[in-house]
Amino acid sequence: MADMEQEKRSAEPEPPEKSAKKIKLSEVSEAIPDKGGETPSTDQKPTGAGDGNSQVKGDDSQSSDSSREAETGDHSGGNTSVSAQKVPCRVNLLAPKETDVGITEYISKHEGFSGIIKQRYSDFLVREVDVRGRIVQLTDTAPLVDSGVQAATSADDVLSQEDKQKLENLLGSKDKSAAVDIQVGEDKEQRTQVHHAIKELFSGLQSETVDVCNTKVIRVKYGKGSQARVQKKFKWPKGRPDYCHFVLYKENMDTMDAINMLAMNLRLKPGFFAYAGTKDKRAITVQEVTAYRIAAERLSNLNKQQTRYVVGNFRYTEQPLKLGLLSGNHFTILLRNCTGSPEQIEAGLTSLRDNGFINYFGMQRFGTTSVPSHHVGRALLHSKWEEAIELILKPREGEHQEGAVSACRDYWWKTRDAKGALERMPRRNMSKDIEGRLLEGLVKNGKDLVGALSNIPRNTRLMYVHSYQSYIWNNIVSRRLREYGFQPVAGDLVLEEKKDEAQRSEAKVLAEGDLGNYTIHDVVFPLFGYDVIYPQHKAEGWYREMLAVDQLDMDNIRHKVKDYSLSGAYRKIIVKPTNCKWSVMHYDDVKISLMLTDKDILDGKEAPVAASEGKMKALRVEFTLPPSTYATMALREILKTDTSSGHQAMLNTQ
Repeated sequence: MADMEQEKRSAEPEPPEKSAKKIKLSEVSEAIPDKGGETPSTDQKPTGAGDGNSQVKGDDSQSSDSSREAETGDHSGGNTSVSAQKVPCRVNLLAPKETDVGITEYISKHEGFSGIIKQRYSDFLVREVDVRGRIVQLTDTAPLVDSGVQAATSADDVLSQEDKQKLENLLGSKDKSAAVDIQVGEDKEQRTQVHHAIKELFSGLQSETVDVCNTKVIRVKYGKGSQARVQKKFKWPKGRPDYCHFVLYKENMDTMDAINMLAMNLRLKPGFFAYAGTKDKRAITVQEVTAYRIAAERLSNLNKQQTRYVVGNFRYTEQPLKLGLLSGNHFTILLRNCTGSPEQIEAGLTSLRDNGFINYFGMQRFGTTSVPSHHVGRALLHSKWEEAIELILKPREGEHQEGAVSACRDYWWKTRDAKGALERMPRRNMSKDIEGRLLEGLVKNGKDLVGALSNIPRNTRLMYVHSYQSYIWNNIVSRRLREYGFQPVAGDLVLEEKKDEAQRSEAKVLAEGDLGNYTIHDVVFPLFGYDVIYPQHKAEGWYREMLAVDQLDMDNIRHKVKDYSLSGAYRKIIVKPTNCKWSVMHYDDVKISLMLTDKDILDGKEAPVAASEGKMKALRVEFTLPPSTYATMALREILKTDTSSGHQAMLNTQ
């Protein structure tokens, strides 16, 4: 199923105009208390991304440290008092809870139990599943050796082993003023090849030709940003496909940060890279990436410069990856400090394997602050531009308030002075922080608030309106399951077989005579929009009712701003994982790793040996999910827990 949400993309920041006018927005809504924070609503008013993977998150993306913005949860049988717990200062207890966004039902009847999700980021391993159904793994970091290609002299062959060792030592040196001289002859072509080879194999260094005692040498030293020498393009070998396809392994960083780091280290723009979907931040993830005309040797050399990501399994291809070109994601997850009995664990996992889970949009879709993202989406759909801007820029009540972004929020809220707030934003934040992009847009566009909002990358703006769609979908599906149960009924929708892969799947309404041919796993419900049909039973009225509460008309949903016109999509209401298996481990030390990563295997590490009678128990779960599904919603079905941001952090303090 095509995923509705698009990934956030970083865009090149434009400098603010120095002559910009001071912008003051009026106080616009009783929903925005003056100079204060907004407590998320706990009623059922609609407000309100899982992936073809770029939005999704089958990868449970946007999760963060459990001691900060943990993406997991409330345990059902718990008697934990918020006041009795020492809650980490970065956890926002005013963030939305599951019931605030329509997540209320379970499939299974077993008794829930407690378990900590992502106590350590290494407890959450996500491997992409490619379009052919193969689980992506990093198994080799050696540069690719071309065969049958009319190639220019290999960059690796231009430099001697001695020279390469000198340059590697230079990269590892803490003395940023150090330099290395490489002896070359008078042959200008040879010197050019050496310059190219240094740029390709050692992108963090710059080189120049200098005279030493009437002899030309190439002097190599650290690059100095924009002052670094810009070399001529390295000639791409004739006959080699244009794209280097590789596997990216990353730890505790999101996909865009990793791509930006790759681009920075290679002195390229992020647009040279393409991928099928975004992956979790607070996790270890493995996915495929393509790079336009970047040699495998050059990419491989990056592994020597840092440790947060590793690249490998290089090959050349004719076509780049595109968003959504994947079958799903395979998860290996450790639930630490598990309290479940063997019977509870068996019942929970057997139900997940055999029956599946409700395919809710997970809590990451709605944000982890006191201003849920679907509230912003609602304002955008109403064309309440001032309200949307203030919701994005208002201080977040109940969250950790240190840092430049919080200072900008506070200044803006007190003064409505966009230029002054922007001046308090470090330049490095402007390209990646939504607040910086919006303030920059306000400075550049004056009273044109639509233009100001457009300075936020399009995919980020769409995230807000898709979040509102998701809020409506969650609530409607919960009501459908309460009212009609877990079997198809007349009036439900299912997707018909596509005649052509290029065609969009069409939905059909089930009649009484169709019910024997389908199960609840075939039933889909629409994300509202102008190009979908609705169930032909009570649920159609529920959509109208919920949208009407927010003064939205289901029959007139097109928006005058094209970006906010939602065509809609269909989403299965129940998903059954594949390749589901589990085991129990015991341990004594919370800091010990309990599973091997791809990097561990490459480094020759041995599998961790769990204690046979450790004082703590961990449940190891593996399963594969299709795109646009959330692993945390599958875990919720096992644990019977609320996966909102605050509760998991409280579990971590127990």
